[in-house]
Formats: sequence, C-alpha cells, structure tokens
Amino acid sequence: MHLEFLRAKKNFFKREWIVKILIFISLCIALASPIVVDRDNSYNREGKDIVLAIDASGSMNSFGFDDESTDGKRLTRFELTKIVAAEFIKKRLGDNVGVVIYGDFAFIASPITYEKEIVAQMLEYTNQGMAGQNTAIGEGVAMSVRAFETSVAKSKIIVLLSDGEHNSGSISPKDAIKLANEKNIKIYTIAIGYEGEADEALLEMIAKESNGEFFRALSAKELKDVYDEIDKLESSKIKSRDYLLKEYYYEVFLLLASMLLLYLIYREIKR
Repeated sequence: MHLEFLRAKKNFFKREWIVKILIFISLCIALASPIVVDRDNSYNREGKDIVLAIDASGSMNSFGFDDESTDGKRLTRFELTKIVAAEFIKKRLGDNVGVVIYGDFAFIASPITYEKEIVAQMLEYTNQGMAGQNTAIGEGVAMSVRAFETSVAKSKIIVLLSDGEHNSGSISPKDAIKLANEKNIKIYTIAIGYEGEADEALLEMIAKESNGEFFRALSAKELKDVYDEIDKLESSKIKSRDYLLKEYYYEVFLLLASMLLLYLIYREIKR
C-alpha cells in the first residue's frame, strides 16, 4: 500500500500533502474560534447625550489649582480642566458628547457626537479667553441647551464648570434653567478654584432646580474625582453591561477545511 502511494505522480503527491496541511491548519484555527470584538461600534449608540460647558473666562488663566497629579508641570486652571475633561469624554463609550465654551458669550466648540476622539481633539484647540474675559453662566447653560436641538436621547445632561461669578451675558441663569427644564435636561455643576471664588450658591441652585448635583474641586485631583463620580452616577446601560459586538469567524475556516477534504475524497475516487 505504501509502495503504491509512493508511485503516485509527484505533482499530485505534493499537492495532496499541501491540501492535508491546509485542512489541519484550518481545523486548528476553527477550534480556536477566532473572534473580532468591537467596543465602539456604531450599533452601540444607546447611551446618553452629554454637553460639557467649560468656563474660559479670565480667571481660568490663573494658577494655584495644580497638585501632584500634574507631575510638577505648572498649568493654568483652564489647561488642567481640558486634560481632565478629555479623560472623561473618552470614558463615555456608549454616549454622545459635545463641548460648549463660555466667557462673555458662549459657543459650541464641538457639537454632540459619538466620535469622542474628535471631541477630545477639538477641546485641545480651545484657549482661555477665546470667549471673552467675563463669566456669563446663563449664556453657557443656554448655549448648552441649544446644543441638544437635534438630540433624540432620552437622557440629556449638562456638566457646567466655573471658577467665578455670573457677571455678563444677556441671559440670566434663572432663564437658562427654565430652558433646560423645558427640555428635561439635568445639570451637574462644578465649582473650582479657591473657596469663595466661584458663586457656589448659584451653582448649587442651578443643580438643584434641574435635578442635578453640585460639586466642589480645590485641586486637579479633586476635579478628576468629581468627573469620575459623575461618570458613575450617569453610567449608561451599555457601559454598565460592558456591551460588546462580537463577530465569530470559525465557520469560515471550518467551511474551508470541509471543501479541501471533499477535494481529497474526489481525487481518491477518481484514482
């Protein structure tokens, strides 16, 4: 039997063993069950819509907010806020996020989008003072509400950060709160800087009247802890279940092995 096998044509002998090796490899890969996991697939868009409203007034150019978390680098409040906010944005896997910058006036620096990397990059290009030197908190809230115009999310959240007092703009904080409540938008407020610098009473009132919460941060580390706390309070269903889109590819290699095996059987019958 072995002698007869060796008498086979050389070309077929080589081809037959190549096919057998391919069958073996294909079966091994199929048994390993290759899988592609997508954590950030477009089908996962069932989270919340969040707008970060960031104070860019003159006081945000101050120092005295850094600590050990900055690795000794001397950064302004605005620079530190951008770093911490960018980390928060990237964590929101199942959510849409946008950014509003406010000073004397407010503008949408990044519309609400699922592309968190782009939002974080846009945030890097913002500068303190680009919206003026004063603090128009009412404008910041109102512009954040406007950012939700095309939103269809059931849960809408504004995270408003400030280190000063409302002293500018044509929209009062109370009127801005009414706009938010009409759209069922919850507002979390954060007071940063030295104690007494921010209008804590106003920020507490904004949070309370919009069913949100008020936080205070005296350092960059505390600010990070605040964003982490908000992240926990507003974790989306997908994030809490660690939703993943999985695609299995073992069937492809199993089919390939079957086809090659049928080829060998066919050749054997023909011989």
